[in-house]
Amino acid sequence: MTPVPGPTRPAGEPAELATLRGWLRGAKFAAAPAARATGQRATFQYLADRACASGTAYVVSACTLRQALDGRLPTLRTVLAFARGAGADEETARRLWAAADRAVHPPRRRPAPHVPGRFTTRAGLVRAMNAVRATAPDASLSALARKAGPGLSSSTLHRLLTGQQIPTTAQLAAFAAACDAGETATAALLAGHRRVLNAPAPPPFYPCAYAEEAEARRQQDEDARPWLAEPELDWYDQQLRDEEEADFQRRVDEAEAHLDELQDDGQAQHTSPGAGRSTGAGAGTDGAGAIRLRAACGQ
Repeated sequence: MTPVPGPTRPAGEPAELATLRGWLRGAKFAAAPAARATGQRATFQYLADRACASGTAYVVSACTLRQALDGRLPTLRTVLAFARGAGADEETARRLWAAADRAVHPPRRRPAPHVPGRFTTRAGLVRAMNAVRATAPDASLSALARKAGPGLSSSTLHRLLTGQQIPTTAQLAAFAAACDAGETATAALLAGHRRVLNAPAPPPFYPCAYAEEAEARRQQDEDARPWLAEPELDWYDQQLRDEEEADFQRRVDEAEAHLDELQDDGQAQHTSPGAGRSTGAGAGTDGAGAIRLRAACGQ
C-alpha cells in the first residue's frame, strides 16, 4: 500500500513517524471502495465500527483513530485497530509502528561501566559499589535484585550499599553481574574486597587516651580563659561555659577511674596466692606497669 502524502512534516519530526502517518492515511483511503459497496463512506466512525466488530482487542473510538493522524505517536493498539478497520495488513502496521517508536523514544545511551580504583577500607568498598551501580542499565534496587538472583534481595542490597553490611565474595560478584559491570570492573571490586577482608586489625585501645584528651581540653580552656574574662558572659554563654566545664570534669573523672582500675588489677595480681608460684619478674610486672602507666598519664 502506497502512503498518501499528507501535510508538510513538522521540523524535527522523525521520518519514521511521518511514514507511519502516511501509511495510515493510505489505509483509510484504500477502504473507501469497500465502504461505498455498503452505501457508506470511509469515515473514522466507519473504521471504528469495523474494528470493534472484530473483537474486544480492537475496540476503539472514532476520536482515537482521528488523533492517530494528528502528529503524535499513537499506541500500538490504536494502529492495529486502525489497520483492522481499514482492512490493511496488520504486520506492516506493527513494523511501521515499531520503527516510529524507536525514533520517537530512542534507547538511553548507557555510560561506560565504572571501573573502581584501589581501595582498602569498608567505606571505599561502599563508594566503589555505588559508583558501579550508577552506570548500570537499570540502577533500581528491585531491578538489580531480579538480575542478581535469590542471593541478593532489595533489602540486602540496601544494607550493602549503605555500609551496614559487608558483602560476601559471592554477593559482590552477583552485584557486579546485575550491574553489567564487565570483567575489568568486577575484578577491581573483588580485588578491593579481598584487601578489605585481609586488612590488619585496628590498634588496641590506648589507656591514656582519655587522660590525654582531658589534659588537652584543660590546656585549651586555660589558654582561652584570659580572653573570656572580659566582658562578663550573659546567661546563655555562661550556661554553655558551665556545660563545657562539666563535660571536661566528666572526662577527667573517667580517666582517673580507668587508671585506678588498672592499678587495682595490678596490685591484686601481685598480692594473690598464685602470684608466688609465678616467676618473680612476671609477678611484679603488671603492678609496676600500672604505676608507670599512671605516671605517664600525669597522675
